[in-house]
Amino acid sequence: MSGHAHSHAHDHSHGFGHHHHEAPKLDHLNAAFIWGIILNSAFVVIEVIAGLITGSLSLLTDAGHNLSDVVGLALALLAFKLTKVGSNSNYTYGYKRSTILVSFFNAVILVASIGIIAYEAVIRFMHPQPIAGDTVAWVSLIGIAINAFTAWLFVKDKDTDLNVKGAYMHMAMDAVVSLGVVISGVIIYFTKWYWIDSVVSLIIAIVILRGTWSLLKDSLRLEMDGVPKEMNLIKIKNELMKAKGVVDVHHMHVWALSTTENALTAHLVILPTDLHLFDAIKQDLRHRLQHLDINHSTFEPEFAEEKCGEPEC
Repeated sequence: MSGHAHSHAHDHSHGFGHHHHEAPKLDHLNAAFIWGIILNSAFVVIEVIAGLITGSLSLLTDAGHNLSDVVGLALALLAFKLTKVGSNSNYTYGYKRSTILVSFFNAVILVASIGIIAYEAVIRFMHPQPIAGDTVAWVSLIGIAINAFTAWLFVKDKDTDLNVKGAYMHMAMDAVVSLGVVISGVIIYFTKWYWIDSVVSLIIAIVILRGTWSLLKDSLRLEMDGVPKEMNLIKIKNELMKAKGVVDVHHMHVWALSTTENALTAHLVILPTDLHLFDAIKQDLRHRLQHLDINHSTFEPEFAEEKCGEPEC
């Protein structure tokens, strides 16, 4: 029976229009990540120079935050590159899981950045410093343009992959931060109310945290081998049960191999007289699962009259 026990569905040639097909979308995302890295690196240099000249702590803090964005974009690009590396004796699935690791790391960076923004805002509120409001506003306007353009590069694919969503969140968050800094810079220029800078920063931090929390939860779920958010176990089991010869489905597990590929293992209960049909059953199920964005599947036959040894059957 062992010769029939396992089936791996590795066929990625189906063109069903589902978003878990990485080959067609990696090409344009590659350029998006590179543009994002170049533009944001240039902006970091601009912010550091302007921050040192004006003595603006907010610009220097934002420069540090933007530098973390550049690192995040570079890590996401590296993760996408690693998905193309083949498997080896040490990593039998290749380096696909690096995309999950990077998405979680980026979510942590986002949350940490929000914490730093909030901390700096409280310190500045308690000890307000004179700020060149006009310079801060002009530099931040450049930031809005760069961050909004970079976010736009990712907006089409942000709901298809956690790393793309992370990149989009980073850039969109920075555009909002820059807008807040522009507003506070203009107010400070005309009123000299330096505490406005801190209030705006705290409001921005709260708004961003709400948007970032779901990214952190989703990436942590994949990191813990949880069922991907878009997967419905009842729907998947019902689809498996539709295959001719399948009496029941036991011990089904669904998890993410990467941020773009999902996997499944299951015990298929069949009649002993249908064992010779097992290969045909597997082929049918592969096709059904690819419609549900599951690219890798492993099946084990289990006879209807035998007791499964697994506690969760």
